[in-house]
Amino acid sequence: MSDAERANQAGAVSDAERANQAGAVNEARPLVAVLDYGIGNLRSAQKALEAAGADARLTADHEVIAAAAGVVLPGVGAFGRCMEAVHNSGIDAMAVEAAASGRPFLGICVGLQMLYEASDESPGVAGLGILAGRVTLLPDGVKRPQMQWNRLDRTGASALLDGLGDEPWVYFVHSYAPADPTHAVGTCDYGGTVVAAVERDNVWGCQFHPEKSGVNGLRILRNFVQRCAAAAPARLAG
Repeated sequence: MSDAERANQAGAVSDAERANQAGAVNEARPLVAVLDYGIGNLRSAQKALEAAGADARLTADHEVIAAAAGVVLPGVGAFGRCMEAVHNSGIDAMAVEAAASGRPFLGICVGLQMLYEASDESPGVAGLGILAGRVTLLPDGVKRPQMQWNRLDRTGASALLDGLGDEPWVYFVHSYAPADPTHAVGTCDYGGTVVAAVERDNVWGCQFHPEKSGVNGLRILRNFVQRCAAAAPARLAG
């Protein structure tokens, strides 16, 4: 698959087509809280989730986050700067609480990295510690950051990657990635095997950007929104 073909695939998907391809969840759109800590283009994740069928709200409001059927932590930039903003906004405690609640939780790019205990990018800065392990620099001998489409190699059964086939293409922009493959459900080849997607119970994560990955990224977000829709009635009943 050429770069031009992949770019065309991603760019050719209009908002209307996204809603149609996502199946636009027929039930009431589940409330998904997109955690707002003021760094990066968080609204792009919000809009992509809306296209996938969610009532996605960019928020730092504790009541909204507590009421949400699912929670998303996006992130771009440096690990340390993002963690500082997450801590200063009070999002850190709310993220840990949401992940521990059993509700669907998705980390995207640096949002995935922040789920871990630490990153070599920012020595001495603690991550959220939702997942064990640390984040390390991509292997020597490759251009950093990895800023390209790359093939996602599935490593086992995954609700996150359901419906994608065995080798979907997704879009990466990163220089670091989780070192521990324990919860990996997808990897990519970039100077070696790189953890690209993780799944542990209700906690999911993508090192790539699903909101920039065309129909494949939309399918991943649809999987998450559908999980949120399924979880919402249980929360209401409880």
